[in-house]
Amino acid sequence: MYRISKQIHNKIIDAKHILLIPHQNPDGDALGSLTAFKQYLHKIDKPHTAFCVTDVPQNFRDLHHVDSISSDQSIWQNPNIDVVIVFDSGDLHYAGIDKYIAKLPKQVYIINIDHHATNENYGHLNMVITSSSSTAETLYNFFKHNDIEIDNKMATSLLAGLVTDTDFYTNGATSLSSLQITSKLISLGGDFALIKDIIFKNKTINVLKLWGIVLSRLKKHQEIDLVYTYLTQEDLDTYGVSESISDGISNFLNNLNDGEVCLLFKELPDNKIKGSFRTTKDNVDVSAIAKELGGGGHKKAAGFTIDGPLKEAARTVFELIKNKNLN
Repeated sequence: MYRISKQIHNKIIDAKHILLIPHQNPDGDALGSLTAFKQYLHKIDKPHTAFCVTDVPQNFRDLHHVDSISSDQSIWQNPNIDVVIVFDSGDLHYAGIDKYIAKLPKQVYIINIDHHATNENYGHLNMVITSSSSTAETLYNFFKHNDIEIDNKMATSLLAGLVTDTDFYTNGATSLSSLQITSKLISLGGDFALIKDIIFKNKTINVLKLWGIVLSRLKKHQEIDLVYTYLTQEDLDTYGVSESISDGISNFLNNLNDGEVCLLFKELPDNKIKGSFRTTKDNVDVSAIAKELGGGGHKKAAGFTIDGPLKEAARTVFELIKNKNLN
C-alpha cells in the first residue's frame, strides 16, 4: 500500500482540478472518506469540487464539508478537471458516473479508493485494500504513509466511515486495526459523540413507524433459508421519509436469529429495486450473489440494484440464490 499511496499523492500534487465522487445514495463511509479528503485538499489549496449523482442524506448535514457536495451536473463541464477520485465504490456504474466519464471531451485520470473485495479495479491507480474495515481505514493509512497531518475535522470524518462499516464495532469488519485507528482518531480530536448522533440518533417518530411497517412484513423463504422484507415508495411518501434514512433497517435485521441471509428490498422512484443483503454466518458470502446482480460489497453485507417491479425483482433474486450456492 505504501507504493500506491505515494503514487496517488504525487498525482494529486500535479493535478489542476480534482473531482471527488462518493457512490450514489452515499453512506457514512463514502461521505466520511470524501469529506476527510476534501479537508486535506482544502488545507493544501488544491482546486477541487465534489459531486454526487444523488442527494446526500440529511442526517449527515453536520459533517464537515457535506454541504459543499453538489448534484449539479454542470460540474462536469469544468475543462480543468484532470483527476477524478472515487470513494467506496466497486465500479463507476455504482458511483453513478460511468455515463459522465464516457461523455467527457478528454480523458481524465481516475483514482479508485476502496476496500470492497468485489471492486473491479477500474482506476488508473487503485488503492483497494480488502483487509480494511472501511474505505476510511484505507484512507487513514494513505494519510499516514504520506506524513499528512490528520486534523480534528479529518479525524471526525474518518470516524464516520469506521463507525458505519463496522456497525459501531459489532460486525465482522471490526478488527484490532479498526479499533486502534478509532482510538488514534479520537486522540486527534475526532468528535465521536457527533458521529454517534449522526448515525444512530437520527430517528424521528415517523421513521420508527416506517420501520414498524417494514418489520411487520418479514417473511422467510424456507427453501433458500432467507428472511426478507420490503419498502415501497408509497411507504416513504406516507411517512415523509427519504430512502436513505431507511438504511439502518438492513443492519438491524442482523439481530435475527433465523435464516442464513436477510434481505431488504427497497422500491426506488425509477422502477428500480435496491436490495441490501446481510448475514452473520461465516460460511456465507452475500457479495457473490450481489455481484451476480450487478452490485457488490462485503462477504457479510452487500447490495445491488435491478429492474422492478418488486415482485419480479424478488423472483429474480430468489431464483438466482436457488441456483447458486451461497457458501
